[in-house]
Amino acid sequence: MPGIIFIMIACVAIFLLLFFIIRTKLHAFLALMLVSIFVGLGTGMSADEILQSIQSGMGATLGFVAVIIGLGAMFGQMLEISGGAERLARTLIRKFGESKAQWALGITGFLVAIPVFFDVGLIILIPIIYKLAKKTGRSLLFYGIPLLAGLAVTHSYIPPTPGPIIVADFIHADLGWVVLFGILAGIPSMAIAGPLFGGFIAKRIQVEVPDYMNLAETEEKEDLPHFALIAVIILIPLVLMLIRTLAMMFLSDGLPLSILSFIGHPIIALLIATMLAIYFLGIRRGYGKQEVHFMVNKALEPAGIIMVVTGAGGVFKQVLIDSGIGQVLGEKLASTQLPPLILAFVIAASLRVAQGSSTVAMVTSASLIAPMLTNLSITGPMLGLIVISIASGATIFSQINDSGFWLVNRYFGMNVKDTILSWSIMETIIALVGFAMTLLLSLFI
Repeated sequence: MPGIIFIMIACVAIFLLLFFIIRTKLHAFLALMLVSIFVGLGTGMSADEILQSIQSGMGATLGFVAVIIGLGAMFGQMLEISGGAERLARTLIRKFGESKAQWALGITGFLVAIPVFFDVGLIILIPIIYKLAKKTGRSLLFYGIPLLAGLAVTHSYIPPTPGPIIVADFIHADLGWVVLFGILAGIPSMAIAGPLFGGFIAKRIQVEVPDYMNLAETEEKEDLPHFALIAVIILIPLVLMLIRTLAMMFLSDGLPLSILSFIGHPIIALLIATMLAIYFLGIRRGYGKQEVHFMVNKALEPAGIIMVVTGAGGVFKQVLIDSGIGQVLGEKLASTQLPPLILAFVIAASLRVAQGSSTVAMVTSASLIAPMLTNLSITGPMLGLIVISIASGATIFSQINDSGFWLVNRYFGMNVKDTILSWSIMETIIALVGFAMTLLLSLFI
């Protein structure tokens, strides 16, 4: 089949995906499955071949990603229930001082979102924002934007959050590199989009604590976990993954490399952190075995939605590969000399703006990019940068078709215009700074 027809089928597939999600409001899982079948039939695959691609794509994807997302959800649940997130915020605000509380909140969001989903992190920490705004009389955005920036940056850039895990798995990027580049791109993104932009926009938009969110004053809990314990447990999986990557670079085959490779594998590193969280933040704090069991079960409910969408993205990727479309797209990309980092960002950004969900934008972009990379012989650190490039694109300009937009709109009590001028612009700054850092880092690789 001529290459031009394959490219046309790929374009129609993306159009159908957006049509199903935007126009018909079909769930992303079903939309990806239907589009995958369309691609298979359109390229002449037999029914048996399509079914085989569906099975292998779903299985290969969820075999790794489901374990990571499940462990991460359990880890985050223990941090939430124990009050660990609140401890981080209170300690950092005290250390930085009230005058620099916005920097403390940006760092808090950055750390909390490593094991905790974005929306959960916001709900846990928003009372602290309300109290600071009431006490100082400043706009809620002065404190809220830094917290949102910290949460959003880590949610997009740093494993074990689902987005970068999914993309890294699809394009076979080493998570150690993703962690390193996510931190290097994430810190300036958080600083510029958070405290700096937050201070700027707070002078122009005065936002009060919404009346419907005026919570009754309650005494602050004092029986919270120690700050050092929380920080260590959160950082353990990141450090272990980075050590594994460095060991594979500098150590020759032998027992030390085998040990470091094993404990630094994302599954083992996150399993260690999760078990430590269950023990120190659950059992040691007086929770019974049945209570802990209930907590970790509850944590898997929101994770399940992400897993099925990810699995469908794996099916889409596998059909693109098995049908031959991936090879054609890769050859076209190689012939145009268009840098993969730029292409990855543009595809992800386009999908993000068109349909709203950053997760769907990441999954779909990675599905399209993965087959293209096979023809370009890209390995090692560059794959890690492509993950961050896709994550940056999938973060840009959250607006009315994104559930995160309405979450912020509700908790900050803003109208649509002010939400766009604050939250949407903040997300765009994160995306552009992250992408700029990706391009800068690529000069040294």
